[in-house]
Amino acid sequence: MNIEQNDAVQARVSKYAALADPARLRVVDLLTLGDLSPTELQSELGMTSNLLSHHLKTLEEAGLAVRHRSEADRRRSYFRLAPGALEGLVPGRERGAHRVLFVCTRNSARSQLAAALWRQVSDIPSASAGTHPADRVAPGAVDVARRHGVDLGSFVPRQLEHVARDEDLVVTVCDNAHEELPGLRGIHWSVRDPLRLNSDQAFEEAFADISRRVHDLAPRLRAA
Repeated sequence: MNIEQNDAVQARVSKYAALADPARLRVVDLLTLGDLSPTELQSELGMTSNLLSHHLKTLEEAGLAVRHRSEADRRRSYFRLAPGALEGLVPGRERGAHRVLFVCTRNSARSQLAAALWRQVSDIPSASAGTHPADRVAPGAVDVARRHGVDLGSFVPRQLEHVARDEDLVVTVCDNAHEELPGLRGIHWSVRDPLRLNSDQAFEEAFADISRRVHDLAPRLRAA
């Protein structure tokens, strides 16, 4: 076995060792659906903050999870699966959904892109809404969608209260919306706001992040 192959094997061994603990496996199960803050993980798992910190550090060191700061409350951080974390490893869970509702603050970019991409890969209906909707869909979102063969031309931002149904599986795609809706039982994707930079690259990166997440989640949902 050459050095490169040995490094790859050792990386896999580290991941399997990290996942051998029931608590860490549960954390990864949860992160396969969306991003969670340490406080949210602590509430879900019912463990002390010190023990959770130990488990999260182990997952980071094994290359399974990464941490980043919230764009809303900079004191808060979120954990997500590292890119390629589960190649060859498939922990996770399946759930049913009547409709998937993607939510961000302005309903002008990320949630619109997520709903449009969802319609391409799943028969489960989707919709999008905002907590404080803008007047129109952001031109950058329309442009990046068009570059990837997705049409947002007829979409308009809508108020969350006018769209949401009790049976929806809600997916928040921005930190502001997630933190504005405490206690919401759903999934959170901490996608960077492309309008902060308002550049083609920022929209391309947001599109790629959302597309990856949509394609990861869609096979895990079944029509309820």
